[in-house]
Amino acid sequence: MRRRRFVTVLGAAVAAPFTTWAQGKAMPVIGYLSGGSQGFYKTILPSFFEGLREAGYIEGKNVAVEYRWAEGQYDRLPAMAAELVERKVDLLVASGGDEASRAAKQATAAIPIVFSAGGDPVIDGRVASLARPGGNLTGVSFLTVGLYPKRLQLLSELVPQARSIAMLAYANGPNTKNNFREVAEATKALGKEFKPLAVSADSDFDSELGSLQKLNGVALIVQTDPFIDAQGDRLIALAARYALPAIYGFRRLAVAGGLMSYGANINGVYRQVGVYAGKILAGARPADLPVQQPNLFELVVNLNTAKALGLAVPQALLARADEVIE
Repeated sequence: MRRRRFVTVLGAAVAAPFTTWAQGKAMPVIGYLSGGSQGFYKTILPSFFEGLREAGYIEGKNVAVEYRWAEGQYDRLPAMAAELVERKVDLLVASGGDEASRAAKQATAAIPIVFSAGGDPVIDGRVASLARPGGNLTGVSFLTVGLYPKRLQLLSELVPQARSIAMLAYANGPNTKNNFREVAEATKALGKEFKPLAVSADSDFDSELGSLQKLNGVALIVQTDPFIDAQGDRLIALAARYALPAIYGFRRLAVAGGLMSYGANINGVYRQVGVYAGKILAGARPADLPVQQPNLFELVVNLNTAKALGLAVPQALLARADEVIE
């Protein structure tokens, strides 16, 4: 049952005249740099191309795209970014975690960059401000960092009997320490025990989640990180095997069988990335395009999974859900 569908971003970007790197070329080339996996983004990329089409750009017809996928191995990103710069692409799109846009920024100050980011790009200097990014970067911030206490609240509302809250995160992720600290503090405030689970290889997932069977009454928060996201379907299967109530950051995972998700509409974000990429190819300057932020987030609840876990979803939670899967 679909309650409502929304994607909203703040601010209207006004494109100023700009000499593009694509001038004089029959077909401009976008270098697509991602910290994530191609498999995870196969359902997201169509939204990016939808945004590009708004400016009249169609892949293979009047724009080409070269892809680089780091598969959650962030140390590969600098070399990938440097390779795309060496190939003289006209635009870089950096997605799949903050490390991608950081690597792109380090690789070039000349080629325009459009990013999607989980954290605040102002804090580490990727842009001067959200309203006036300056330089050669702009994009969309998911605001995934800071959403974990809200996810904890929602999970606790659905599973009030859980005495322990576990969080599964990528051991080498740039935001993992902060994410653990944020959830630990919020969990303590609820009078519950916090258990961090850090994975660094594919072989770690089963053992880490299996270890939760020793605990009596535990619920799980899954980090939004490209390394973790790439294992989404496997995580859903493991959560079902070990009867773990879990909340995720993206709707796709709740639709695929996860218990619930809460976060920005990822397809809407990538559509906006495509819109900005098209504007820049058409002549806009990144410095003049404000960094966009979602101001609404979607809650998805999978009633089938709740039933399989023996959970009764409170009516108050169902009433707030943007989508209920039956």
